[in-house]
Amino acid sequence: MSRRKEIALVTAGILAGIAVSGPAAQAAAGLMANPSSQKFYLEDRQISLQAYEIGGSNYVKLRDIGQAVDFSVAYDAATNTVTISPDKPYETEVIPPASTAPAISQTSPSALSKNADGSINVPQDGSRYIPQAGDVIRCDDGTNYTITDVSRYDKNMFADGPVGPLPEATCDWSQFDQPELPKAEVRHYALQTGDYVFIQNLYETRRVLYTLYNAMGEDDWIMQSGAPRRRGDGTPWVHIQLTVPKDVESAPFWPWQEDYVTAMLHSCPGGNFYTEVWDVFKDGKFQRTEYHLCK
Repeated sequence: MSRRKEIALVTAGILAGIAVSGPAAQAAAGLMANPSSQKFYLEDRQISLQAYEIGGSNYVKLRDIGQAVDFSVAYDAATNTVTISPDKPYETEVIPPASTAPAISQTSPSALSKNADGSINVPQDGSRYIPQAGDVIRCDDGTNYTITDVSRYDKNMFADGPVGPLPEATCDWSQFDQPELPKAEVRHYALQTGDYVFIQNLYETRRVLYTLYNAMGEDDWIMQSGAPRRRGDGTPWVHIQLTVPKDVESAPFWPWQEDYVTAMLHSCPGGNFYTEVWDVFKDGKFQRTEYHLCK
């Protein structure tokens, strides 16, 4: 074991002992936790640790120390135990939203639900559907729509590259508002300017939701002493809805812009947020993926 891992583990043990010893445990309820302003260094390199001052001492998460020093910290919810493995590398803990986050997956055309005429029903579980030329999509109005060109899918001229996988949790998502995934609509419009289909993209909707979660976890106004702020009636201060009401104006943006989403959350960290994502096709050709986020 490296010297700095030994030091980190000894330090963590001292902090844990202080936190759970008899008199300290009894007095904990009366102590106030405030964000620490102190700087932390790993040898000669400054590192970022989320720390709180309680009773004149700094408290940091054991997992954060493990990540900084590179040793494994694993939690087993079934037995309520923490296992520290100094000789194993640190692995990021991924915490999905409670009961509402379907497994991250990519749906192939052959695995999609099909109708008797061979047309495809878009997935309703939040898994990813990548359209293919030749796919025939069943629309909500009962018509079938044939996709002929997907050359622009995930290749927007204004983006640096593909969007990539969904965000991983940087905080405990289960402590936030847990909206249910809506039904994925497939809206068909036969207009003079062309034959359009808008497919509600629940996979990308999850991208917006998870990005909001991570932004909420790092917002000092939303998070109060390690827990999200709540209203007087106990409801979440931030409420997220995965549809946009008809009476709420929403200006779409594309391509995907994580900074836009986080900036919107931090600029007004409270209230109701509404989001939708749509894949847009015209005359069978993929046009863009539109992201909607408004308050």
